[in-house]
Amino acid sequence: MTAIHRGRFAPSPTGRLHLGNAWAALLGWLWARSQGGTFFLRVEDLDTARSRPELTEALLADLAWLGLSFDGVPLVQSQRLDLYRAAFDRLRAAGRVYPCHCTRSEIARAVSAPHGPSDEGPRYPGTCLTLSAEESAARARTRPPAWRFRPRDGVTEVHDLLHGTLLQDVAQEIGDFVVLRNDGVPSYQLAVVVDDADMGITHVLRGDDLLASTPRQVLLCEALGLPVPAYAHVPLLLGPDGKRLAKRAGTPSLAELRERDIPRERLIGLLGGWANLGDGSPVPLETLLPRFSLERLPRTAITVDPEQVHAALFGPR
Repeated sequence: MTAIHRGRFAPSPTGRLHLGNAWAALLGWLWARSQGGTFFLRVEDLDTARSRPELTEALLADLAWLGLSFDGVPLVQSQRLDLYRAAFDRLRAAGRVYPCHCTRSEIARAVSAPHGPSDEGPRYPGTCLTLSAEESAARARTRPPAWRFRPRDGVTEVHDLLHGTLLQDVAQEIGDFVVLRNDGVPSYQLAVVVDDADMGITHVLRGDDLLASTPRQVLLCEALGLPVPAYAHVPLLLGPDGKRLAKRAGTPSLAELRERDIPRERLIGLLGGWANLGDGSPVPLETLLPRFSLERLPRTAITVDPEQVHAALFGPR
């Protein structure tokens, strides 16, 4: 029996939602609703230096303006720290994590540290792996440790519904990765795995910049005995400079569209056009539902012309 589709959108309240956020939120909503499933909102606010309550309020208003409906109440990661700590304690009891006292600059200076994926930085050379308990305790007196997860040996296979099969030897390509920062805050990798399992998420749609981190999450699922959801990593929206689309690219935030009373159908139609679900002309949200399928979505990044976006949303200059 096929599992009921349970999807989610998980933004971070570190800035105003932009077109790239709306792209992922809309496609995730369409996928879940087209399958007769449920769709949840999770606010990922563990970046305490950048997350602010007013930005959470703004993103809720932006999503309501876009017309996306969510099931249940939004979950907020900063209110779920006990859940992440319990998962970490299980990893520690199983001997899968160890304390690390290295700074980023020390790791970067290590001669034997080839560069891994950009989100993880240089591959950790295992400096603290062989420390004795006494040595680790002595270092902890001057610097609280982060905690690193030890991946199992061998290749991890991820089947992505858009990109196909990804094979990654996490131990060799990534190395031991942080699951608990030295300030006691869980890493993204640990929190997302725990949250998705606790929420019963069966299908994850997100940007393909996160595809390379998925094998790490699969290994954490294995270590914690958690189910692995189905993944679909959608292509990113890029600015003319080839970088990830953001406000700097000259495109409006959702808050700007909302505050200027722009009809949401214009943005929905624009996003639907990029997703091969229409010709880019304004349409109601419900119009895209019967058209949606993963097979129709593009597989490569979409370069966005700010002038075309402006004309579609505000009219010609």
